Amino acid sequence: MPGQPVIYFNRGTGRYETEAIYGEGFLRAAYGNPIGRAVVWAMVRRAAFSRWYGRKMDRPESRAKIAPFIAEYGLDPREFAEEPGSYATFNDFFSRALRPGVRPVDGDGETVVFPADARHLGFARADEIAGVFVKGQRFDLAALLGDAALAERYAGGSLVLSRLCPVDYHRFHFPCAGVPGEPRVIPGHLYSVSPIALRWSLSYLWENRRVLTELDAGKLGTVLLLEVGATNVGSIVQTMVAGRRVEKGAEKGMFRFGGSSTVTVFEPGKVRLADDLLKHSAECCELYARMGEVMGRAAESPLPV
Repeated sequence: MPGQPVIYFNRGTGRYETEAIYGEGFLRAAYGNPIGRAVVWAMVRRAAFSRWYGRKMDRPESRAKIAPFIAEYGLDPREFAEEPGSYATFNDFFSRALRPGVRPVDGDGETVVFPADARHLGFARADEIAGVFVKGQRFDLAALLGDAALAERYAGGSLVLSRLCPVDYHRFHFPCAGVPGEPRVIPGHLYSVSPIALRWSLSYLWENRRVLTELDAGKLGTVLLLEVGATNVGSIVQTMVAGRRVEKGAEKGMFRFGGSSTVTVFEPGKVRLADDLLKHSAECCELYARMGEVMGRAAESPLPV
């Protein structure tokens, strides 16, 4: 239910854990009652609000937030490509790069990997998603893609929703090798994509601004990669070059300040998702895993024993 804590399963620790939610008080007040949701509809969902907050995080004085943020959420500065004191603004810190090798990419040529450090939900068929954060919630693939014909083509394929929190590493990567096309912006609002909000309305995912890229992945078909904007996401920055081949795990882009999500959609019959991902998703429980870890395998490849 909306007032309950957010519980996920951590693949790395093998335990169920409670999410430390950045701005939890605001989110529960904004999305947990009718008055708050009215304010969200009138103000917070609008791009101007997020641009205003993004500009605050770009000011030099925002550097003062970095050290307390690291301490409160237990981040490991040894992973950062730069020293914490070297970031000019909080936004620079937020979209930070990591040291080479900190996120090893699975080397099996038959696997696909998670595109980001995130809490993930995976479904074997994109047209049969009936439970996401609450049992019975229906997923509207056509609305998400902004294209009914494209949705029909991918209806029987697997789909992975990867939710990034503000405390996460905020660059996103390619789940497999291939040649990316030109990103296409799908206009929309900027609601929160925290489970606190999505328990009330899953449609925020397809009402928000999205960026869609088609990745020609050879035998894996054409993979759809979406980045979903959210409240206080200053911008979605694409660092890849359209038409230039990329390897599995290569950086695709970054989110500026705020939590957000990516969605990966495969053509029918191309990819089988990992068993633990499917198991926990069937229980409406997200699986936490890091970028580069196995998300699934090519459908014709044998699953590991």
